[in-house]
Amino acid sequence: MDTDNLFQRLDDLLDRIEIIMPADKEQKHDWSFHAYRWVKSQLQGVADYHSVDASQLLYIDRQAEMLRKNTRQFMLGHPANNVLLWGARGTGKSSIIKAQLQQFKDDGLCMVEVSKKEAENLFDIITTLSLNERKYIIYMDDLSFESDDESYKALKATLEGSIQKQPDNVLIYATSNRRHLMPESMQDNLDSSMQDGQLHPSDAIEEKISLSDRFGLWLSFHPFTQKQYLGVVEQELDKFKLKLTKKTQTEALRFATQRGSRNGRIAHQFATYWLGVSLD
Repeated sequence: MDTDNLFQRLDDLLDRIEIIMPADKEQKHDWSFHAYRWVKSQLQGVADYHSVDASQLLYIDRQAEMLRKNTRQFMLGHPANNVLLWGARGTGKSSIIKAQLQQFKDDGLCMVEVSKKEAENLFDIITTLSLNERKYIIYMDDLSFESDDESYKALKATLEGSIQKQPDNVLIYATSNRRHLMPESMQDNLDSSMQDGQLHPSDAIEEKISLSDRFGLWLSFHPFTQKQYLGVVEQELDKFKLKLTKKTQTEALRFATQRGSRNGRIAHQFATYWLGVSLD
């Protein structure tokens, strides 16, 4: 009985020591992958990641080229910008970020997907990545914050403003449907004022703009025209050895109307749907 009590006390003591002296982060992470997720304070390797061919992304050539040049600067060891890709949903924002890994993986680029709820842990994440000599892009998809969400402050401080310097081997690429990442209200504009003939934005507006302002490069994405949408539909159908006939074109437009938007994502979804129709 005394022996059982002794082992129980030893277990309790070890638990307390682990809290005071956590394990060395450098030892517990597997650095053999090129793609990762950050999950519960741990880098989780992704072996079968979504590989995107940049040449397959239509009608966003300008944005893709600007992002590629920024990533190339980064890989060459030159200063490079954190990037915010914002605009209409389904227009390729996430895809051209993923394409960077395909383009620069052989040069040593790695990518770490970080969810919005993990934004408050960004300091821990970049500190962990700085322990490894490879280059890392932190990928944050569909990033937006509600007015009462305080986690955006960690991202804001990480981008600029903290005493802790962003490591030279880490960049942040984020996508959002909102240019300023936070909701904007009419009251924000009403609270603005005129002083000496100059318009002074309200504190609320300044706070919302200051977050996106800390991304050095903004890339905007706009809804596809009907012609562009059908162009992507044709490309997606071709992957399934299907042709864009007049009937298919009519059905593709009806499909987009039902979804309330024309974009690359819906074009891919239609092609998948139409493949099923053609198999009947």
